[in-house]
Amino acid sequence: MYQQSLQKIFGFNQLRPGQQEVVEAVLNGQSAAAIFPTGSGKSLCYQLPALHLPHLTLVVSPLLALMQDQLSFLQQKGIAAGSIDSQQSHDQQQQVMADARSGKLKILMISVERLKNERFRHFIAQVPLSLLVVDEAHCISEWGHNFRPDYLKLPQYRQDLNIPQVLLLTATATPAVIEDMCSKFSIAKDNVVVTGFYRQNLDLSVMGVGEAQKLAVLKDLLGADSKVSSIVYVTLQHTAEQVAQQLKQSGIEAQAYHAGMDSERREQVQRDFMSGVTPCIVATIAFGMGIDKADIRRVIHFDLPKSIENYSQEIGRAGRDGKTAFCTVLANRSHLTLLQNFVYGDTPDKQGIALVLEQIKQQTGDWAIQLYSLSAQSNIRQLPLKTLLVYLQLQGVLAPKFSYFAEYKFKTRMPEDEIINRFEGERRQFVSQLFAASAKAKTWHSVDFDLLWQQYQGDRKRALTALEYFSDKEWIELQSSKMTEVYEIIDSSWQVDVLSSRLYALFVTRQNSEIKRIDAMLALFEGEQCLSQALARYFADEQAPKHCGHCSVCRGQPAVLPAPGSLPPLPSASLSDWCQPYLDAAEQLQKPVCNEALARFLCGIRTPDTTLLKAAKMPGFARLEAYPYVVVLEQVKQTMSLLRNQN
Repeated sequence: MYQQSLQKIFGFNQLRPGQQEVVEAVLNGQSAAAIFPTGSGKSLCYQLPALHLPHLTLVVSPLLALMQDQLSFLQQKGIAAGSIDSQQSHDQQQQVMADARSGKLKILMISVERLKNERFRHFIAQVPLSLLVVDEAHCISEWGHNFRPDYLKLPQYRQDLNIPQVLLLTATATPAVIEDMCSKFSIAKDNVVVTGFYRQNLDLSVMGVGEAQKLAVLKDLLGADSKVSSIVYVTLQHTAEQVAQQLKQSGIEAQAYHAGMDSERREQVQRDFMSGVTPCIVATIAFGMGIDKADIRRVIHFDLPKSIENYSQEIGRAGRDGKTAFCTVLANRSHLTLLQNFVYGDTPDKQGIALVLEQIKQQTGDWAIQLYSLSAQSNIRQLPLKTLLVYLQLQGVLAPKFSYFAEYKFKTRMPEDEIINRFEGERRQFVSQLFAASAKAKTWHSVDFDLLWQQYQGDRKRALTALEYFSDKEWIELQSSKMTEVYEIIDSSWQVDVLSSRLYALFVTRQNSEIKRIDAMLALFEGEQCLSQALARYFADEQAPKHCGHCSVCRGQPAVLPAPGSLPPLPSASLSDWCQPYLDAAEQLQKPVCNEALARFLCGIRTPDTTLLKAAKMPGFARLEAYPYVVVLEQVKQTMSLLRNQN
């Protein structure tokens, strides 16, 4: 049935191990999960069946870059595929939607966030769907390493849209994550295909190296052949800059890559690496997703990765051409506290959760929020705040309706009159009114939609269509900002204190899971079991050899991770002095302060309040960053309790 398509369209005579089972399960009308290593053909598991299924295949992907790569591949093969994404114009989106509605499209790719839009859900509900494909499906599990809150809603969306089948795709899922994600979609165990995680061309090494010696060891590793493609992973942005600079000074061509760089510079660095102009990239984990370069010969972890899952994803970028590649971790325990403290920074305080719930309680109609503003008000970082909003949806408190940009600005590239004079009659009048309702400051016009409606009865939707058209014609440069999400409040009968306690407990459970993940990684790196086998077993692969012969343990060199120097006892007498400026600044702004917030302040863990209170400039900020957060929190509790008793 599918053999002809496989050969004629994709150019393959046969499917790889695992692909056949998945493809046949899907074509037999069943849901399935494909847990395949990176680069082993997961995408074909939906691309091939999509050609033979009667209706549209809807693919949910976490990253625009991944979506665009797959879309480009499909279109080159002559497969009717499209996407709806934020970089498209209104007209482009309308065309894709028309193609989907008419049955012309076989595959439609979207980000998971697109499903939050009520208008999109209304549209897609009218399109017959055969299959929902969830790419990077481990994101749906709260026990997965790249948990994406919006993924939690996918089972509900699948039910609402009446999609008969689901296909889950991932490379990094532990047995617990596989069970979790499959149970959420009711996928039978017989249709979960795990092809094995073991890759015999990857040489794995863990080297116990003290912090002071790491740079010298790195230079030795890279200097052996400085022209081969290499990625050096670090934890912090400034480390990426420093290490790249020091490698350059040693004659090794290297460039830094991290999320703090502007997008144009990042794209240039990536192009230089892909083309071979720059052989070595020193990067945070911002680099890698969507990178498909076959000849990466080395992946070196200068700092500890965040988890075994992150480690496996990052080394998975090496040796995709099947030739030997070397993956080395320069490991010690010096940055362990830093890794753990990242986790504690993502657990919101109970009072922050309560503040969000109070806002919902006080609302009479729909609830419109700007994530950035709500984050600042509640002192909850944006990612955990998104998680909180999804938890509230799953609790039946909220339902997403739509989202929009509250602000639009534009800069003209030709005189206003010239743009207006390109139209006639009523259209010309509307364009003139649009400019009249867009006050100009120096070079940028700010569109006032309320004024446009009040004075001219000008419709917002029509104004946006016009601005997009002007932008496509390059008559103006258009910018949008202040993304606003609108939710319907389904239920407000709960009590704030009860629900906030329940939600806080969910975050604490997740926090403890993340800390255990770090512990598991350290146990793997210091273990005396073959690294390849231990890694494979972690990802449910029982078929890997017991002794691979190409890892540091098999070579008789198990790692011992150097411990940091012992820390002096906590200077508890200074704690209240260091915290006082923070408490004073919070009191001025009438912001309540809990013990957890003070502990984060002392450990240098940034939250929205760090910016609001200008806390990073205070003497106490990060004074105790070398100490574990839990130890600092316990001392803060004792100190604050004594102060309250004295007062």
